[in-house]
Amino acid sequence: MQNLTEDIEQYILDLLEEEQENFISLRRKELAQMFECVPSQINYVLRSRFTPEHGYLIESRRGEHGYIKILRITCECPEEQKNHVQDLIGERISLKEAGKLLRALQKRNFITVRERLIIDIALKHIAETSQSEKADTEIMLADILRRMLSGLMS
Repeated sequence: MQNLTEDIEQYILDLLEEEQENFISLRRKELAQMFECVPSQINYVLRSRFTPEHGYLIESRRGEHGYIKILRITCECPEEQKNHVQDLIGERISLKEAGKLLRALQKRNFITVRERLIIDIALKHIAETSQSEKADTEIMLADILRRMLSGLMS
């Protein structure tokens, strides 16, 4: 049986699929009442499952007339995909963050399983053999990851 987090995620994904637009608007309180949970559980689902890495942006407004707007990021052309990925990587990235990003890109069909595994192995080797400080290693990992993904997406 699925847990509550997965049920909430699936409900939101179903709403997005039904919608003609690339966004939906929800009320956190109503969603919490529907799933008989606290609003912080809704926040957790949004923060962990609907991130830019997973292809979503969240706009939130609190208060009595507050709402949550979930926007699906669509990258129509390869150049948009490449720019989106470059933005996600940023100037520095940890090995753990790189792994999460690679899995999310695979799930979104930006890269294949094989490509993910090859990049992951290369990044792990670099991180393990680097003689640099942690901050410098994260800058190097980001640069290498950007270059590898840029080459794949060209």
